Amino acid sequence: MTIAVRDLCGRAVNLVGLGCMNLSHAYGTPPSSADAKRVLAAAIEAGVTHFDTAPLYGFGRNEELLGDALSPHRDGVFLASKCGMIGVNGKRVIDGRPEILRQTVDASLRRLRADRIDLCYLHRIDRRVPVEDSIGALARLMEEGKIGAVGLSEVSASILLRAHRVCRISAVQSEYSLWSRNADIAVIDACAAIGAAFVAFSPLGRGFLTSVDLEPDGFAENDIRRAMPRFQAPHFAHNAAILPAFRALARKANRAPAQLALAWVLGRAPHVHAIPGTTVIAHLEENLAAPDFTLTGEARDQLSSLFRPDAISGARYNDATMAEIDTEQF
Repeated sequence: MTIAVRDLCGRAVNLVGLGCMNLSHAYGTPPSSADAKRVLAAAIEAGVTHFDTAPLYGFGRNEELLGDALSPHRDGVFLASKCGMIGVNGKRVIDGRPEILRQTVDASLRRLRADRIDLCYLHRIDRRVPVEDSIGALARLMEEGKIGAVGLSEVSASILLRAHRVCRISAVQSEYSLWSRNADIAVIDACAAIGAAFVAFSPLGRGFLTSVDLEPDGFAENDIRRAMPRFQAPHFAHNAAILPAFRALARKANRAPAQLALAWVLGRAPHVHAIPGTTVIAHLEENLAAPDFTLTGEARDQLSSLFRPDAISGARYNDATMAEIDTEQF
């Protein structure tokens, strides 16, 4: 398989990277360390260069996993992590104070067994701390060589431009998929205007846009989708009614639904990347093949219409989490 690449912070990385969160966190019981390492080894073998993690994922365990698995390949991979949202006493905490960001990055470097994080995102805006202060701290860490580039996650275009006036912002990471298109309002275009990449996380709708028939009632108690309105009644049944037409379009294109969804995301603009996560090697291989074909204009229009924002029922996060993010809303 030939891996298609795009520029990310001055490096040529594969269009479809690997979001590593669910190897340690978020969707019920994660795989064993041995199984997770097999997925990472398969990604390396397939030519994946872009790996995305965060201190929050497994409260450090995901970074430790990547440190173990990727340190022998460090020169050949692009390693992205985050700061500003961490685990404290088993709970998720947003903290953008400069001194905490420095402590977080230092701890990440130890867990990752690395002397530099290629791209470090401010995971969430801390509304108690001016974004200029948080980004200023990351700029100093970049000057010291501890991080290679600065990014932001789940922000509006206005916050992006404020931050960019302090330090060059090289990437913005936000949820973006057929059914989560808030970034279309302003952020993707704002990234293009300042020369930043846009990195789409959950480009497969947290499993919704795949060939797997999800059953939310069967989600594990610690599956984060249990708290997401789109996966709750009555919203899920409404949204699931779109899937037969979506899967029919995939069959017409002779592609898996996940590949169709990824092709739509990657076709949005030349500075867009995608980082789907998976615990299954066959799904990894399926995702990596997505850039091998290009959607026709007709197919793209059909998908855009099928999943138009007003056709989707339910918010992507619950009220408490929505209050923590800064993205524009339809």
